[in-house]
Amino acid sequence: MANPEDFFWEALLKENEAPSPSPVFFELPPTPLANSDGSTDPSSLLDNQLLSYVSRMLMEDEMGSSAAVTNLQCVNGGSTEEANNMLPGSEVVRAFLKGMEEASKLLPRNNSFRMLETVDQVSSHGHCRGGKKKNHDRDEQQLEEELGRSSKLAAMTNAGTEEAGARELLDELMLHSHETCIKDMEKLRIDMDNEADKTIKKKGKKGSSSKVVDLRMLLIQCAQAMATDNQQSAGELLKKIKQHALATGDAMQRVAHYFAKGLEARLAGSGKHLYQNHVRMSLVEYLKVYKLYMAACCFKKVALMFAAMTIMQAVQGKKRLHIVDYGIRCGLHWPDLFRRLGSREDGPPEVRITIVDIPQPGFRPFQRIEAAGHCLSSCANEFRVPFRFQAVVAAKWETVGAEDLHIEPDEVLVVNDLWSFSALMDESVFCDGPNPRDVALRNISKMQPDVFIQGIINGSYGASFLSRFRGALLYYSALFDMLDATTPRESGLRLALEQNVLGPYALNAIACEGADLVERPEKYRQWQARNHRAGMQQLKLRPDIVDTIREEVNKYHHKDFLLGEDGQWLLQGWMGRVLFAHSAWVPQQQDNSSG
Repeated sequence: MANPEDFFWEALLKENEAPSPSPVFFELPPTPLANSDGSTDPSSLLDNQLLSYVSRMLMEDEMGSSAAVTNLQCVNGGSTEEANNMLPGSEVVRAFLKGMEEASKLLPRNNSFRMLETVDQVSSHGHCRGGKKKNHDRDEQQLEEELGRSSKLAAMTNAGTEEAGARELLDELMLHSHETCIKDMEKLRIDMDNEADKTIKKKGKKGSSSKVVDLRMLLIQCAQAMATDNQQSAGELLKKIKQHALATGDAMQRVAHYFAKGLEARLAGSGKHLYQNHVRMSLVEYLKVYKLYMAACCFKKVALMFAAMTIMQAVQGKKRLHIVDYGIRCGLHWPDLFRRLGSREDGPPEVRITIVDIPQPGFRPFQRIEAAGHCLSSCANEFRVPFRFQAVVAAKWETVGAEDLHIEPDEVLVVNDLWSFSALMDESVFCDGPNPRDVALRNISKMQPDVFIQGIINGSYGASFLSRFRGALLYYSALFDMLDATTPRESGLRLALEQNVLGPYALNAIACEGADLVERPEKYRQWQARNHRAGMQQLKLRPDIVDTIREEVNKYHHKDFLLGEDGQWLLQGWMGRVLFAHSAWVPQQQDNSSG
């Protein structure tokens, strides 16, 4: 379901619909390690690798799309000579922005006065000459051109500011994620204490005479009316819900606000259009929202700790590690592992990460993968971990098998899926042939991994709209309640997280059907049965891993976060409701009784 990282690349790419390219395999050059004397400076991760990609995307409206088209040609095997119109790297970008900065010094500081003055001159000039249309039109054209140049200059200057902010934030998240998270949590606690004091004072002055409305019951009644095609009743209930829903209110008012949008879109038949055209965050805004999410809750942190510690156990005493990771990450997924590997007593192993992803529509189907690879390479370089990056891009995840991955016999093979497989089709929409989820799991079993690490969203949508609505209401009510307990209601970043991440996912779950549904979560017991059918056996949870994670959660996070165990699954959630589950698996024929 809702995962802020899923929207990272929407902050970078404006996707245009186009046929998906054929499946491809490509590899970036191995990462050269920084010299011990520091002569290679990898301190700014965005500077040397990702900056040119971000710069190109931020300024594409000004520079045209030829660079993006050429980049696609190069990825698909085109020669470097064909790429002469590409931005060659961060040095050119910096030089370009420096030139823009110098040029801006020549303009008057008060641009609004300059534009107003020019408009007045044109208007009076035309009037004094008797309003001659030819001269008037020419003057207007000159004005438009001048304003256009000023707008482009401002846009490029803003792009430079955006890059600088993104560079700083990404460096912080990649290299100092734990320290940053602790600092942000402390700030949230202070903000929450201040908000509590304000609330107490307001209640003391105004009292609490407001009428209580059961929004949860109203939402369920409205969904029931829609399920029975009672549009009149549904419309009346929806009107009442909207009167009491509030995007900046308490947890239930916020849930009602976004669920009302979903119900309204379902009633109008516009769910697919609204989901596909929801507001995209800028890169900087996304990174700020991601920081807030990591500080407000432990869900992502627990998932990454479980994966990193499980991998460290699997690669103990080994020199080569190959991670097959389903679903693209923006580079924030593996820094903790690189840090652990870099500090290993016997030295870090050679690491190869192969991303399995689906091509994106438009002119840049591989852009986000290549950018993520460069970002990961820089992070590995910083922690002095030998690193190679590869990607397998297929039309469907379930079509990728061992033969596509270039698996080598002397490497520890780890397959990782963090919340991605809930996007695969299931029995509710896939009736012809084997289920894609089962096919993907069988393919993983045939890869013979040393360990398969699985993270799932624990939910159940059922086969009907009403059961899906109830499941989504329980899930999002828990998420919004968690945010209400850990993040101030007046926080602009919280509002951005809810509007741009949680809200669109909720709308999709309520307003869309069939293949248009983005997520189809299942309970962890259902995934457990699927994994067994696919020929895998579950490893026991390691007590040392569980204890370390539990200590981290208890030390830093809210007391109402749930961390438990059941059937060798590590469970996490909020106030007794299980929202996510994690486990480790090996092929059944593989003897790994040590767990």
